[in-house]
Amino acid sequence: MKIDLSDLDFDYYQPPLLVGGKAMEFFELRPAGDDIDFVVAEPDYQCLAEKYPGQTVEVYGDLGVNVQAFELWKSILLFTYEDLSIGAYELEGIKVISLEKLLFLKTLAIRELKYERDVHLIVEKIHRNQYG
Repeated sequence: MKIDLSDLDFDYYQPPLLVGGKAMEFFELRPAGDDIDFVVAEPDYQCLAEKYPGQTVEVYGDLGVNVQAFELWKSILLFTYEDLSIGAYELEGIKVISLEKLLFLKTLAIRELKYERDVHLIVEKIHRNQYG
């Protein structure tokens, strides 16, 4: 999987952590939507927020920067890069959240039907991985 972040013209302190639909696609669970969600390290978020001041957002205390098709978050459900990058897969220029951490995030958001479906897809994948 190759995601081109070059249009953002930004050098990251830590490789951005891919989460959300593109991570679901990485694990071959379902196609992603139009946006690409990342969690970034604290210093990266601060620099991005300064570089794109009119494109910052807040959702329930989570701070992000929306640039083009990218949503770059300081946290998701107040879980930070450091919390979510444990066990991540390293690709060229990015990391992909582990399947277990992805399950964790989707389960916390399960009250929405979309995320409930994602939880079932992830659980089925884990069962296939464990039991063949």
